[in-house]
Amino acid sequence: MTKNSNKMPIAVLISGNGSNLQALIDAQPTANYEIKLVISNRPSVKGIERAQNAGISTLVLDHKAYDSREAFDLAMIEALDSKHIKAVILAGFMRILTPEFTSHFLGRMLNIHPSLLPKYPGLDTHQKALDAGDKEHGLSIHFVTAELDGGPVILQAKVSVDANDNVESLKQKIHALEHQAYPLVADWLASSKVELKDNQVWFNNHLLKSPIDFDQALVNKS
Repeated sequence: MTKNSNKMPIAVLISGNGSNLQALIDAQPTANYEIKLVISNRPSVKGIERAQNAGISTLVLDHKAYDSREAFDLAMIEALDSKHIKAVILAGFMRILTPEFTSHFLGRMLNIHPSLLPKYPGLDTHQKALDAGDKEHGLSIHFVTAELDGGPVILQAKVSVDANDNVESLKQKIHALEHQAYPLVADWLASSKVELKDNQVWFNNHLLKSPIDFDQALVNKS
């Protein structure tokens, strides 16, 4: 990997397969970020292998080895700060973070969630969309705050819910969009295009009144 001091050093936190991590890795050569560290709270997951294959430093911090959520998060903070990490990307990281952690990286941490927030925070979002008879579903990329899935939303991508859709088909639709959208927003953060000010999202120095639509972002990008 070519080292570029002009790129923002970021870390990715994972708990499993790491498909969004792979998308971030694949986009890295032309992005304004460089992944310096991948942390998993679970040993022997595919995501660690993906990072190692890309020559990225990895660290397994098994949360079960810590006697409290606070102790685990402190260990992560120490590991991230030791690598001079400037931004943190949550990619399937299945842990609720303490206020101490979210405060430490406030405005410098992103999460991707498989629903059109504020709809369906938490788990089982695809089933919830189906149960509600929604005609539209999607994903949200947001700044992380102390409120679970409650940070200001930067971008949303939408898919139609068809009559023959089920949980698995919706999951695949959303995954395809995630792998395009997450590297884009991570790059915005790394290049200071997107910022968190007073718990509001600013994009290109303008206050966002509503989340950016992914389709429109692609049009503008081209």
